Amino acid sequence: MSAICVRHARRAVRSGPTLAVLCVLLGLSPRSEADIYSYADRQGVAHYSNVPSDSRYVLFLMALPAPGVEPAPAGPAPQTDRRARETDHAGPAPHTDRRARETDYEGLIDRAARRHALEPALLRSVISVESAFNPRAVSRAGAQGLMQLLPQTARRYGVDNAFDPEQNVLGGARYLSDLLKRYGNNLELALAAYNAGEGAVDRHGRQVPPYPETRAYVPAVLRQYRERINRLQPPSRVD
Repeated sequence: MSAICVRHARRAVRSGPTLAVLCVLLGLSPRSEADIYSYADRQGVAHYSNVPSDSRYVLFLMALPAPGVEPAPAGPAPQTDRRARETDHAGPAPHTDRRARETDYEGLIDRAARRHALEPALLRSVISVESAFNPRAVSRAGAQGLMQLLPQTARRYGVDNAFDPEQNVLGGARYLSDLLKRYGNNLELALAAYNAGEGAVDRHGRQVPPYPETRAYVPAVLRQYRERINRLQPPSRVD
């Protein structure tokens, strides 16, 4: 579903449009399966969308379920910016030791890196910081698996099961590759966008957003990346 945003005058913040008007403007039926989200900006303009592409969106109107279908429990709007990296665990990891887990995915990571023109050391560093190589990791924002894909990102890259390591790593590698292309191979910006979302990077003038989480995330990945590259360098000869 494409992102559609509807803007209303200041008075709409107080009263809001009717459901019928919103559905017409958003191209939805009154009995749509899509939730509607909203937020008011600093100018008092109310924004409505069935695709919450901004972190300020909150659930405004929950979709009516189809006849005979139980409604889903209410929850926060999906986060496409400023994702929480702290992870809970949906299930046990294959091993308790991070290095042991990493060896489980060496072939998969190398294959994904080759397919999407990435350095395996970079992909390993992202996975290490994202999930510590736990394929069942789940963040408080709902990011899942080894590369912590949000549901909307997983759908975007054709990942049906984010807990399947192969799907997750291939989808995450493609996403990271796309971000590098978007930001002219600027690794810092690509990593910032991977963590906080492209929208956040673009809104801040294509700079690393001033979010504490992102400001910690980018150097953490870069540090591991440099360490891994250095380990691959042959020792210098001393005559």
